[in-house]
Amino acid sequence: MLLHVNPDNPQGRLIDRIVETLKQGGLIAYPTDTTYGIGCNIFNSRGIKNIYKIKQRDARKPFSFMCADLSDAANYAHVSNFAFKIMKRHLPGPYTFVLEATRIVPDSLTTRQKTVGIRIPDDEIAMAIVRELGHPLVTTSANLTGETPLHDPQEIDAIMGKQLDIVIDGGIRYGDPSTVISLIGDRIEVLREGCGDISWIDQL
Repeated sequence: MLLHVNPDNPQGRLIDRIVETLKQGGLIAYPTDTTYGIGCNIFNSRGIKNIYKIKQRDARKPFSFMCADLSDAANYAHVSNFAFKIMKRHLPGPYTFVLEATRIVPDSLTTRQKTVGIRIPDDEIAMAIVRELGHPLVTTSANLTGETPLHDPQEIDAIMGKQLDIVIDGGIRYGDPSTVISLIGDRIEVLREGCGDISWIDQL
């Protein structure tokens, strides 16, 4: 189902409908500040398995997830003072920060080293969904593993719509995937360069 949502002022009744779908175990495609993502409630283990199938992704490679704010992120990741300062400066934004996971994070979303990727995108639709849901949303780019992310919700609906409950149309998003930065051990390590600028790292 393709659902048109205002990207600047998301309609409350539509956000409620999307969140109810997520609470019932549904899968959605949604816009972020980089490109489109596919996601589900992070406590929906069956939904997470289905996303792995849709993307044809190695189950040993966990997905990141999207939090409402830094206070929310601190429930799921160990955020040191160093990490907090970095994240506060650059979030919301096109970054995924890798931190040590807390025990509340489902095993399917952590690495063998018990780390997790945290996203807080600068996008009105994505933030409205995760705030209303009350806990994080799985986030992974809308594409098959190894292929270019899909930017057009109409195309996502045509290719993946039958495997998803809702495809949100918030306009075309042409961004690259997020920049992934590890903050483990209070050390900055760029794991993937993407939309997020990294020139600030040299200034620290």
